[in-house]
Amino acid sequence: MKSDEKRSHRLNYLLKCYLVDPQENTLYHRAKQMGVTDSTAKDYIRTVIIQAQKIHSK
Repeated sequence: MKSDEKRSHRLNYLLKCYLVDPQENTLYHRAKQMGVTDSTAKDYIRTVIIQAQKIHSK
């Protein structure tokens, strides 16, 4: 699996988790469980929150 595909799958999973439980701390721990660095986890969180805001604004 290419790295961009892996990132996409991870972000989709985290988005689903965030929509069920919108807690940044929980989202961070789920991202860290994937084995990513702190900076990548924070990047995932920012991306997921932006996507969730787009979904809620529709």
